Amino acid sequence: MNALLGSLMVLANLVTLCNAYCYVIPNPNTPGDLFNECKDLGGVIHPLNSKWKTENCEECFCGQDGINCCNIVATPVSYDTKKCQKIFNKKTCSFTVVEQKNSGKSCFVGAWVL
Repeated sequence: MNALLGSLMVLANLVTLCNAYCYVIPNPNTPGDLFNECKDLGGVIHPLNSKWKTENCEECFCGQDGINCCNIVATPVSYDTKKCQKIFNKKTCSFTVVEQKNSGKSCFVGAWVL
């Protein structure tokens, strides 16, 4: 019973720390059509079953029903905001948390949210 309770607590914490967003761009509904490509919002064509990363730090997948995209950036949420600052690197789609007075010194981050 304690193991089950412990597992539920871990699961509850994981769910509350996960805030990832995803969206779908459906392929046009044409009865009987089978799609072998997808067109993204920018008009770029992607082959069926391909994956790519967007400049907005999303990972996308072209499937038979359309494009599925999800955010891939982990955001720091539990750190000393008075002493530290978060800095976003768009090239790596990641945050670092450093001291405001000494940007060469990292700060402890207790939790990250997708």
